Amino acid sequence: MALIGEMKFLERMQFFNGQRLFASDLQGLEAFNREMRWLHNQSLHQPGVGSGFAVIGKKGDREVTILPGYAIDALGREIVLTEKHVEPVPPKADDGSGKPVSYYLTVSYPSDEELEESETREGICLPRGVVRLREAPIFCWVLLDGDPLHPDLKLQNDITNGMKIILAQAEVLNCQLKQDLSTAQRRNARPAQQPYVACGATSPDTKWELWPDSNKKPIGLQVENIDTTTARFRTKPCYSAHIIGNRFFDRVLDVDGDGTKDSFLLDGFANIIGPSPKEIEPTRSGFTLRVLMPQMSFELVSGGKLLVNPEEFFKKEDNLNLLKQNNWHVVWMGVEG
Repeated sequence: MALIGEMKFLERMQFFNGQRLFASDLQGLEAFNREMRWLHNQSLHQPGVGSGFAVIGKKGDREVTILPGYAIDALGREIVLTEKHVEPVPPKADDGSGKPVSYYLTVSYPSDEELEESETREGICLPRGVVRLREAPIFCWVLLDGDPLHPDLKLQNDITNGMKIILAQAEVLNCQLKQDLSTAQRRNARPAQQPYVACGATSPDTKWELWPDSNKKPIGLQVENIDTTTARFRTKPCYSAHIIGNRFFDRVLDVDGDGTKDSFLLDGFANIIGPSPKEIEPTRSGFTLRVLMPQMSFELVSGGKLLVNPEEFFKKEDNLNLLKQNNWHVVWMGVEG
């Protein structure tokens, strides 16, 4: 339980000679000190690896070795490994089409129920009870892209929310590593001195749609819900985005109706909004890119220009497909201060 925002008040434990102590008194003292420490970690650090947690895994290995280390999750809880640990590679042959499957190797804070009892004692006139639990983190392989048929959204959200800390990324093929482990995806528990910057791009076959105004008349193009979760932003970043692809369409369309295919130039003004109608502002997990095209000027091969309204031009599916032919897709960058 977090101290800030969850408790109405704090109490300092006091003791006196001759006081009869109960287990709840000592556990309350331990819980207070532990959660104050977690509050310190949460306030001054970020979810990530503090030290150690080196991961060893080479191409062809069927298991990876994790060395002792220290990490902090989003609640400030310390994740500690005190001795070398060996974790088997997921027994996955391929993705169903002969290609490797991508996994994150993660570590997380264990609950009391997940820890091994290391010491129990007999009580006075009471049954035996546990007095010590052996501290050991929980390791888990998480599908990088998720299983499209059975997506484990909780595991994916735990990574995004900083409850599971990424140690490495693996490519698994035929139940073994297709290549050496990558640790570039790890984040440091020490806040960076410079802003966190991440970038990405949509696929070459990006689906472009018409952007309608309030009267449902198209005024441009848009790509909805561009996913940026792979960047693992903790807060909403400042996004910038632009279109990659050839703006010049060479002799592909009869735009003036005379039977001659003409060449034309197509461009517009980009704008970033929220990923869905319910979210006006961009979020840490995505955004929508809109391209305003109030009126497009086509340079005809035969000479002169032709002005075309987007409502007339893009109402045909064939015309939207021209964007795919010219490899129109979106490249974005996010800066998290």
